[in-house]
Amino acid sequence: MPKSAALHPNWDTSSYGEPAEISALNRVSLGAHLSVCGAMRGPLQAVGGGLGSLLGWMCSHTVTAALAVGVLASIAWLVL
Repeated sequence: MPKSAALHPNWDTSSYGEPAEISALNRVSLGAHLSVCGAMRGPLQAVGGGLGSLLGWMCSHTVTAALAVGVLASIAWLVL
């Protein structure tokens, strides 16, 4: 199947038998996309990443996580 030229950015996962190259239009569009994504990062993104790491740790350490949650809940109950 021949690769047709397009006037809009077109990302392919295969080079269709041609040399794997990136066009200038694709490079500019990808750069613009990455700059927008970088600008959207903020404190909320960092909190989401930290929460994901915490949940991953809790899944792999189920018993330890349950004990830690129990201890924290007990301390909170005694303080309140």
